[in-house]
Amino acid sequence: MKTTLDIPEKELKDAIRFTGAKTKREAIVTAVADFNRRARLAKLANKLGTFKKFISAKDLKKLRDKH
Repeated sequence: MKTTLDIPEKELKDAIRFTGAKTKREAIVTAVADFNRRARLAKLANKLGTFKKFISAKDLKKLRDKH
C-alpha cells in the first residue's frame, strides 16, 4: 500500500542506522514489523500466570525425554 508520510529526518536516519537497512522503505518496514512483534509479545506477557492448567517446565522435560 502506498502512503505518503512526513517523517522527521533525524528519526528516519536513526531507523536506517539501527535497522541496518539499505533503503528508507526497508527501514520503515523493519521498524513497523518490530513494533508489531513487540506489541504481540507484550500482549502475550500480560497473560503470563493467568492459565489455570498449564504444563510446567518439569512436565515438558519429562514429555520430551520420553521421545
